[in-house]
Amino acid sequence: FFFFPPGSPYQPVIEALGNYPQKKFYNVSKLGGAKYGNDNTLPYSIRVLFESSIRNCDGFLVKETDAMNILDWKTKQNNVEVPFCPARVVLQDFTGIPAMVDFAAMREAVRNAGGDPVRVNPACPTDLTVDHSLQIDFSKCAIQNAPNPGGGDSQKPMAKLSPLKAQPRKLPCRGQTACKGPCSAGDSSRNSGQFSAQIENTPILCPFHLQPVPEPETVLKNQEMEFGRNRERLQFFKWSSKVFKNISIIPPETGMAHQVNLEYLSRVVFEVKDFLYPDSVVGTDSHMTMVNGLGILGWGVGGIETEAVMLGMPVTLTLPEVVGCELTGAASPLATSIDIVLSITKHLRQADVAGKFVEFFGSGVSQLSVADRTTIANMCPEYGAILSFFPVDNVTLKHLKHTGFDKAKLEVMEAYLKAVKLFRNYESSSREPEYSQVVQISLSSIIPYVSGPKRSQDRVAVNNMKSDFQACLNEKSGVKGFQIAVEKQNDIVPVQYEGNEYKLSHGCIVIAAVISCTNNCNPSVMLAAGLLAKKAVEAGLVVKPYIRTSLSPGSGMVTHYLSSSGVLPYLSKLGFEVVGYGCSTCVGNTAPLPEAIRNAIKQGDIIACGVLSGTKNFEGRLCDCVRANYLASPPLVVAYAIAGTVRIDFETEPLGTGFNGKSIYLQDIWPTRKELHTVEEECVISSMFKELKEKMEKGNKRWNLLEAPESTLFPWDLKSTYIRCPSFFDKLAKEPVSPQPIENAHVLLYLGDSVTTDHISPAGSIARSSAAAKYLTNKGLTPREFNSYGARRGNDAVMTRGTFANIKLLNKFIGKPAPKTIHFPSGQTLDVFEAAELYQKGGIPVIILAGKKYGLGSSRDWAAKGPFLLGVKAVLAESYEKVHKSQLIGIGIAPLQFLPGENPSTLGLTGREQFSVLFPPELSPGMTLDVKASTGKVFSVIALFENDMEITLYKYGGSLNFVARRFL
Repeated sequence: FFFFPPGSPYQPVIEALGNYPQKKFYNVSKLGGAKYGNDNTLPYSIRVLFESSIRNCDGFLVKETDAMNILDWKTKQNNVEVPFCPARVVLQDFTGIPAMVDFAAMREAVRNAGGDPVRVNPACPTDLTVDHSLQIDFSKCAIQNAPNPGGGDSQKPMAKLSPLKAQPRKLPCRGQTACKGPCSAGDSSRNSGQFSAQIENTPILCPFHLQPVPEPETVLKNQEMEFGRNRERLQFFKWSSKVFKNISIIPPETGMAHQVNLEYLSRVVFEVKDFLYPDSVVGTDSHMTMVNGLGILGWGVGGIETEAVMLGMPVTLTLPEVVGCELTGAASPLATSIDIVLSITKHLRQADVAGKFVEFFGSGVSQLSVADRTTIANMCPEYGAILSFFPVDNVTLKHLKHTGFDKAKLEVMEAYLKAVKLFRNYESSSREPEYSQVVQISLSSIIPYVSGPKRSQDRVAVNNMKSDFQACLNEKSGVKGFQIAVEKQNDIVPVQYEGNEYKLSHGCIVIAAVISCTNNCNPSVMLAAGLLAKKAVEAGLVVKPYIRTSLSPGSGMVTHYLSSSGVLPYLSKLGFEVVGYGCSTCVGNTAPLPEAIRNAIKQGDIIACGVLSGTKNFEGRLCDCVRANYLASPPLVVAYAIAGTVRIDFETEPLGTGFNGKSIYLQDIWPTRKELHTVEEECVISSMFKELKEKMEKGNKRWNLLEAPESTLFPWDLKSTYIRCPSFFDKLAKEPVSPQPIENAHVLLYLGDSVTTDHISPAGSIARSSAAAKYLTNKGLTPREFNSYGARRGNDAVMTRGTFANIKLLNKFIGKPAPKTIHFPSGQTLDVFEAAELYQKGGIPVIILAGKKYGLGSSRDWAAKGPFLLGVKAVLAESYEKVHKSQLIGIGIAPLQFLPGENPSTLGLTGREQFSVLFPPELSPGMTLDVKASTGKVFSVIALFENDMEITLYKYGGSLNFVARRFL
């Protein structure tokens, strides 16, 4: 490992851990003076950076000055770059396959140069999740109810599974005519007298073909296609998992990278050979920030940076500002987790935290569950922060306990985090860290809203709902108004339904749908609906039978945790039965209202309402006679269904009458946050994590049966169109060479300002007229078999041909958007690859001319690898996006920059010239070089090497070759 460099100057602070003398750690608090020690003013996220710099200090990649700069972060923020060595790496398969192909090619090159290929392994623990292979070849019109969606044992009696300790008693029926008396929830349990969450396995008919469409068949067909289409890639991944140390492959059908990272891969505290240090991670996914909710420092980076970490090199970042977000007060009892998350997101977006660390503190933090915290951290792309950090506290430890963490490991973890002052104790009176700025958010200001009655952007505070609906009745017809005459606003229309008389009036609810498609990441809102239903049933409340109620989970897992927590029967008792797992009510797919109800609404011109927890509420979409539609959280949908009207003030008016004629108010049955957290942690979380752990350990049948070689070197198949040995190591030698001059280079492309990595890197589908398509056609493939650039990232021949193949590329040689250029020796207009190929055959180097901000956009490894394989030796631009500039150096391309105020136009360059650049034997950061054009013009440029490390990488031909030489 590179985590313990020999001869670190900080080894004297290595200590034994209290009651665990066999455990060792760097006691960094002894090095921080008052900032880290007594005064405790260093932000927790900066402490993680500081510990990493101390532990990895080797005088070259990480220097003592780097550690001191981190310690002095407040005066150095935004001005100083520091290296960071994360504890591990997470890849998804699109970015993982080129990295693993590079390692396989490195083994080949090391063997050919006389080294031992077995030594070539990732230096940093790496997890690769195969989660980008699935394509939806088969879809369904509707999905059947499943007897056991999401897993778990559906035969277990609910009383044993649920922490709610529901008594096995009969519930009074809702009053449907089909029911002949008191019944329990679920036919399978009628004789046993116990609750069962088993759902009747009755398939829904496809509305177009009137044939049942079973969910498993669709899933199995898509999975079969996934394994068939990607067999070569999957076999390569399996070979990688067998032969490389420090790499684990999470097979298909397990889950998405950021979710599996959060739920299974995270360590919180690393332990290697009894040595302890904080868990931290970089990954090739923007949602990697979710782990910050667990007290793990992590964020998303590009493929080149991630591969560099795998090779044993640090990520470089500019010391950021750290914004302290203080949460105070207590949220309204009716506010759900989603209300809180969206409100905090809105505040942070307004506070301008882009490019900064955000760190949460204050009394309100302890009210947030780990699910809340990870959801807030997951919203980083929404408010632009690098990460949102929640230090480990008692809430975190309790969560880890429920996820199956070993008790002994938890005790060691807690002792270590407290020893290095990375544990947040909200009961302590210790001083808070000093931040660049503090954003204060009062949770008390967060109140629940609904949206409607016609547009989702029209928000209405729940406590204003009654008055707002009254205003809608008065207002002229339009985006909110219904223009009902004053004398008719209190009209009542009696209606007979199932032998009983009911009274309909303006604001009456006739459709209530609980839909979880937008709430899967945080189970608390669905659990809140279930717990509210449980309390309502126990209090004797009912939902009027004419209200069209339904429960449409976004996935089988939602049904699983509603079942395992024991609340599903209560939802069913109120009429919220599972109807399926597809888009339903919010797209208008709801059953017609009873004819008597529809006639009464039309005859009385009643403004009837629908309430749902989906995402759409267009007027008339649910039903032509339902003119007002509101979006609300799942528990509020249940509450409004019980009330039967939106014209209610929950604070002063009862929902209904319960047993013994007692008035029941919303606050009487609304679940507290403590109740929610208890059920979520003790039942739902533990159940979900147990199932995931079993899935991770057992794999799946297709993956387990997949055959893969076990040889030290990968047996490259020359016929493969997915996996190919790249040419990055063709010139690997034991000793580095001085930078070679660039002589008489032609310009491959003459580009303008703001050329993005999307313009450069191959992405998306493969156009039939492209160079990549020609290559695949020559290999015997039809367009139907081309797949995508993402799927073929392990084939450099495809990716090189796709470089600069974006149809929006504007090359000044062509004068219009097109992936074309001019090959000047012949004068032909060709695809960029074809021109580059002719230059390479003629032994002619090429460069790229560009304007300002070259390489904007997300970090993409092939935005640097592709130009390198096209033969590009240097890019000459007015300015660069910093990350892409570093990637060019990391692959062996020289980033050269015009002097301030100069560009090709001011220098009189057309791009048709040939250019020569002479590098001195010893480069130094930021030095000026002379460029000579074939016209005789000589001008100066700045070589954008910012430090000795970048110069070293360039001299070795990039980071891949730099690391490969270590094994010779």
